[in-house]
Amino acid sequence: MGWTCQHDHKGYCKLLKKSCLPGIKGCILQKSEYIFSTGSFEEDKKIKESKEPKEEIDFAALARSN
Repeated sequence: MGWTCQHDHKGYCKLLKKSCLPGIKGCILQKSEYIFSTGSFEEDKKIKESKEPKEEIDFAALARSN
């Protein structure tokens, strides 16, 4: 299976105007459900934990209070 990015042109990202590196800051693929590895298990674990929501919001209670 393969994929292409609409902004990739022979290894150059037309969106970010720099060399293509999938998953870098600003990359449209970064916003997807896929996670790109940094090559370090511990570093990847820290990144994943930082993206997880810290606090759950009770929207029903919030709506009732207004």
